[in-house]
Amino acid sequence: MISNIGKYCLFIKSLFVNRERFRIYVKLIFEEAVEIGYNSIVIVALISTFIGAVTAIQTAYNMTNPLIPNTVIGFIVREMTFLELAPTITALVFAGKVGSSIAGQIGTMRITEQISALEVMGINSSSYLVLPKIIGTMITYPLLVILSITLGLTGGYLSTTITGALTPNEYIEGLRMEFIPYNVFFALIKSIVFAFIISSVSAYEGFYTTGGALEVGKSSTKAVTNSCLIILIADFFLAELLL
Repeated sequence: MISNIGKYCLFIKSLFVNRERFRIYVKLIFEEAVEIGYNSIVIVALISTFIGAVTAIQTAYNMTNPLIPNTVIGFIVREMTFLELAPTITALVFAGKVGSSIAGQIGTMRITEQISALEVMGINSSSYLVLPKIIGTMITYPLLVILSITLGLTGGYLSTTITGALTPNEYIEGLRMEFIPYNVFFALIKSIVFAFIISSVSAYEGFYTTGGALEVGKSSTKAVTNSCLIILIADFFLAELLL
């Protein structure tokens, strides 16, 4: 483990050595932002909407105490969405989709010696291939989290009003109740950290792939597994430090 951590740190350090011209990175970052962020909108939207809907319904189901007002349901859905569901659950799904893709893409380039060809031409292959992916992910994932929050709250509104668990006014009043703006900042900080973890860990696993096609699949699996594990650990420490 210690050896892998040190190797990972050296890999991150290599991204900033002998970089290409800034103009080249701008184009690559935009391409990665479209590939990583834009193509993930549908799955993030579906998951966020249904998670918000299910959270609201289950919260309403467990609110059996008549002394507790119905507006608390909207309050609980809002807090869970901002603090955990939108940034963290979405990150785990995002790691499965984007992380495996990054590891598979870079791993395939490694075993087909495309990375070796870049290094022969004097190009820092890790910086050229990985840095745009990390920056593109760190730009687009917070935007996906904002979308996830919006759709999660919307899903809760639709599920509670359609089923009759709450009136629209009760749900909206719960969303507005004792709102803490810092929670938005906290969610965005988590999204940036998780985006870096997913992109860098996945790129690391793909970059050091050895062997053939079978090993590329193993690298993709390790990328998703390690990313999810580190996300959960980072989630704990961020909550401990920032809340």
